[in-house]
Amino acid sequence: MLKLSRKADYGLISLKHMAMKNTSASAREIAETYGIPLPLLAKVLQKLARSGFLQSENGANGGYKLRRRASEITTLEVIRTIDGPVFLTSCYTGTQGRCGVSDRCNVREPLQKVHDGIQSLLAGITIADMCDEQEEPTPACAPPQTTIYYGDLKVL
Repeated sequence: MLKLSRKADYGLISLKHMAMKNTSASAREIAETYGIPLPLLAKVLQKLARSGFLQSENGANGGYKLRRRASEITTLEVIRTIDGPVFLTSCYTGTQGRCGVSDRCNVREPLQKVHDGIQSLLAGITIADMCDEQEEPTPACAPPQTTIYYGDLKVL
């Protein structure tokens, strides 16, 4: 089953929160707003800061803020930073792993298309795209200008 970790979920939630606020936010504020365990969230935010997604601000009104525009941060980058490579099966770990049946496998190519589609879909969705149109968008998190389709599936 292809599933994001809680850490990746929390990272995406936090980045969207900061994009919607268009100002800095503390780990405590985000944790309380979304019911996220503070120690785990603090580790995720530190990792995102070390990776260049966030800028840490010290002081009484400190916290974290986006280092890049929300429209420039893709969900794939965030997920890879937190969870590592995203792949559907062990065939697609980046080293093109071999298994006992890889020479005779009849689903390798179709699964490659699914894998590539998932990668492309995640790479095409930014934090700005994730902003809910019902919420009051800030300039950094304006609604998307285009609709993304994956086959017949309308994503945005």
